[in-house]
Amino acid sequence: MASYISNTKEQQKVMLSEMGNDSIQELFADIPEAVRLNRDLLLPPALSELELASYLRKLSQKNKNLDDYSCFLGAGAYDHFIPSAVGNLISRQEFYTAYTPYQPEISQGTLQAIFEFQSMICELTGMDIANASMYDGATALAEAVAMACSHTGKNEVLIANTVHPESRDVLKTYARYKGIAVKEIGYHNGSIDLDALAAACSDQTAAVIVQNPNFFGIIEDLGQAAERAHQHKALLIATVDPISLAILKSPGELGADIVVGDGQCLGNPISFGGPGLGFMATSKALMRKLPGRVVGQTTDVEGKRAFVLTLQTREQHIRRDKATSNICSNQALNALAATIYMTVLGKEGLKEVATLCLNKAHYLHDQLIQSGKFAPVFSAPFFKEFAVSSAGDTEVLNDTLLADHIIGGYAVEQSYPELKNGWLLAVTEKRTRPEMDSLVEKAVNHCD
Repeated sequence: MASYISNTKEQQKVMLSEMGNDSIQELFADIPEAVRLNRDLLLPPALSELELASYLRKLSQKNKNLDDYSCFLGAGAYDHFIPSAVGNLISRQEFYTAYTPYQPEISQGTLQAIFEFQSMICELTGMDIANASMYDGATALAEAVAMACSHTGKNEVLIANTVHPESRDVLKTYARYKGIAVKEIGYHNGSIDLDALAAACSDQTAAVIVQNPNFFGIIEDLGQAAERAHQHKALLIATVDPISLAILKSPGELGADIVVGDGQCLGNPISFGGPGLGFMATSKALMRKLPGRVVGQTTDVEGKRAFVLTLQTREQHIRRDKATSNICSNQALNALAATIYMTVLGKEGLKEVATLCLNKAHYLHDQLIQSGKFAPVFSAPFFKEFAVSSAGDTEVLNDTLLADHIIGGYAVEQSYPELKNGWLLAVTEKRTRPEMDSLVEKAVNHCD
């Protein structure tokens, strides 16, 4: 074991002497002999930096990557273009301030970045206040439900079956240990069944949860859902794609009380599924229930603009059982990337990205339907994602496309067994017409 510790033998001896030990093995005296390894780790010989770089490069070539493959897989993680400015700016030393910014005098870089992020999220969502980001979209949704139940004093929530399946699973995990009853509302033509929602709403309902665009990419009627929720003094929680808000009405305009979502699409790479960042925004009436951190703008003793943590009567300062939430952290680096992304693009740039996604998704949808080999699953309006059905197995189709350097869509049947051979395709601004035409050609040939 000593050979894997970077300290010299002389340094190890001095440290062991200070602790009153003669060997490193004595540090593990409380671990039973029967469960100790008692041999060297089975590691290959050490490599030089040059050899290691070459070895890792060969390993990386076994992965399928988004530089060499055109990606039509969405289902919650999206291949948007990330300007090079994002990667360059997030590593600047101005942001090398304390991760936990409790001392504002030494944390102005982090605090200002978070404040700007909050401001942009408020502008996108049409809400009054946002927090300093959450872990991801799924946990943000679960925290929003806890917040709604705390505010209303009720413990039943209704969630559309068109909300992302993984978000629904995370919510049920949270709800199980908070005594919250979760009831799912089915869909009609890919959108929440508003009649079923109206029938299920009662005076026991704390919140109604709708995703827009939903898991199928379809644009939901948030206004109608809000109306049905508010009739029973329940809150409407909207989980949204922030890119779509550049061209759709904001959830705040449509009556949402809490808005959450995942900001991965805002300048954060897909990587291997994370990390992303969750965002949460709400109205002034609910701001004291808002979990996590909130940064506010103030002035210092010299009257200069400054930033501080505010509304801090929360989890890191009071008893755990009295806390608004037990989340006391945030995805600061990812939120910074999102902030830079939105700044670089600006309002018009973000609108252009959203418009390209919309137009390209409809182009690919129409080409697949016109081929005669695919049929639309739903007829409702959609944003950048849509579902079609094929005569054959979609998993086999995806394997065929992968051989041609195309990452196909999501097999909807995995989450919705009733939609046999359903294929959910996502189209971002990165996809070119040749890439889309190639997908159609290869998919059609596979079906012949």
